[in-house]
Amino acid sequence: MILRICDVEHGACALLSHRENGVLGRLAMIDSGHAQDWRPSTHIRYVLRRTQLDYLFITNADLDHMSDLNSLWEMGIHVASLTRNPHPTPAILRAIKLQSGSLGPDIERFLSIHETYNSPIPEPFDTHMGRITFTSFFNSYPAFQDTNNLSLVIFFEYQGFKILFPGDLEAAGWLALLTRDDFRAALQGVDVLVASHHGRENGYSEELFKYCQPRAIIMSDKAIQHETQKMAGTYRARVVENFPDGVLVRTTMKRRHVLTTRRDGHIEITVSANGDFTIDTEYLG
Repeated sequence: MILRICDVEHGACALLSHRENGVLGRLAMIDSGHAQDWRPSTHIRYVLRRTQLDYLFITNADLDHMSDLNSLWEMGIHVASLTRNPHPTPAILRAIKLQSGSLGPDIERFLSIHETYNSPIPEPFDTHMGRITFTSFFNSYPAFQDTNNLSLVIFFEYQGFKILFPGDLEAAGWLALLTRDDFRAALQGVDVLVASHHGRENGYSEELFKYCQPRAIIMSDKAIQHETQKMAGTYRARVVENFPDGVLVRTTMKRRHVLTTRRDGHIEITVSANGDFTIDTEYLG
């Protein structure tokens, strides 16, 4: 399993694939954010040389999670499937988004595929992704009426390795999901947590760490501009409580507890067939 957390500054995008006998298999993408000098659409089309994205997951219905979404279609990339929180309906979601102003092409594309990608997936992820599986959870509308707390929360697992993508879930949304036995059970054994809301303070939940003890935390963020971004120390303390040595980053051979795209660039996790994983970074951190 090969997972790249892409450096899209204050946005979200990750590429997930499996490799067997040296050959890359199907491709999945979690969110479709972009940076000024990097876009998933051009990377898929011209670097990976693919014209199909097999599985697309959108964790949050805000622009920073889909700012390059429409470009996938413009680049001629066929998106074979979409997984998102089915709540609320497209009409209600449109009304929610209009409260923030006019809708651009990426939000319009999301609303369009939100309406049309409703058929069963012919080649389900869990049986066609080289033994990588996923489990998702979400809060419902109208219990929550903001896009952050309606984030799709996804666990990906491979050979005992587990990573959690929570979108932009905020404290209230965490607490609602934590009332569920199955969600608390899923939190057991998480190796890597992608910090909610790019590591901002409103995505942090102290209660979460009663059930989730990650070996490392990753933040997809940009240069610190707000006080609410200064959460790396808080997250680091949660890791140190259970894994004082953190994880080894192969690029630098240093042990780390929190990695950030602003400091490390693209972050790539490679998981072997026995569940061991390595972390490589674009920069030296």
